[in-house]
Amino acid sequence: MTVNPFNALASYVERADPGERAALARLSPDEPLRPHEIAALARALLSAGLQPETWRTATWQRWALVAHGIALAGHDGQGRLGEQLARAGVAESRVSKLLTARGHAFTQLLPRVLRLLASKGVRPNWHELGALVLKEGSAERDAQAQAEEIRLRLAGHYFSALSRKEKAA
Repeated sequence: MTVNPFNALASYVERADPGERAALARLSPDEPLRPHEIAALARALLSAGLQPETWRTATWQRWALVAHGIALAGHDGQGRLGEQLARAGVAESRVSKLLTARGHAFTQLLPRVLRLLASKGVRPNWHELGALVLKEGSAERDAQAQAEEIRLRLAGHYFSALSRKEKAA
């Protein structure tokens, strides 16, 4: 049986002592990782069943963003990310920026959106969001196409949820 790395990472973060959680929440995924950040991140990744020993720098940075995001906002694998964004009241303009951001802009914008979700008590679905983070900026053509598919699905769920919300009001 294969363990889902997002579930395992979220479980590790939930069980981690406050210092370890804080270290992950303070990561700066768009900057070079410092030694204490690498240590906290490596412990989290290894506990999630991942094997970072052979990873390239970009892979470390992507997983750092995932771990940072889980430490900031938690994980709820039951809902759809687009619906979670709508439930949290994330503005259409902010969701549009997230969907169109690439590279460094995406890496900077995502933690802001996650903090907003956390402030509203909404935990994001890292099955969807984590897949986007891992595919975002990849040099592989298939990964880029998959990232676009994830973005479109996210947009579809977000705007459908907004439409239902407006009709109910």
